[in-house]
Amino acid sequence: MEEKWLKRWDDRYKEPDFAYGTEPNEFLKEQIDQLKAGTILFGAEGEGRNAVYASKLGWVVQAFDISKEGKNKALKLAEENKVSIDYQVGQLPDLDFENGKFDAIALIYAHFPPNIKSEYHKILDKKLKKGGTIIFEAFGKNHLKYRNENPKIGGPPDLESLFSTEELKLDFKNYEILHLEEKVVELSEGLYHNGKGSVTRFVGRKK
Repeated sequence: MEEKWLKRWDDRYKEPDFAYGTEPNEFLKEQIDQLKAGTILFGAEGEGRNAVYASKLGWVVQAFDISKEGKNKALKLAEENKVSIDYQVGQLPDLDFENGKFDAIALIYAHFPPNIKSEYHKILDKKLKKGGTIIFEAFGKNHLKYRNENPKIGGPPDLESLFSTEELKLDFKNYEILHLEEKVVELSEGLYHNGKGSVTRFVGRKK
């Protein structure tokens, strides 16, 4: 499963075009624009569009993904934008991000495999400072019908990889909820997020 998962993302990010474009996710942009710049960690950051945007705003940016091809594209994008990001490749438990370091953590379409996603959320919680903010957007439990109608919207093909508001409440129970909903939105992000889909959004402040 792990090798198949890694090959899928390496193959996607090897393509010359940026899979999800070079502009930041709209929800991430809307939320981060309201925060004072500090230290931020991006999970499953792929080709770096969101990390680069944060760095341009003055954030000190760290990121991780399992794909070295994603990292290569992200560093290229950072160089083109004259910013820097610290990008690690590997599985989160093996990486050396410091506990209690970050002012914010961004999880934008960070669809970790179902058997580890809650564990990863709990690890990430430890990396966030008290008073820090999590910004989250990913496909929700109601997304499959949109994916079946329009494969160009993308997203996982299985219910277990999608997110409910209830599981986010459980994974991040020590947070003040600033925003939590599943809603239908229109996406236009690069090659693989195009059309109408159901997304779960969460913004929380660590108590």
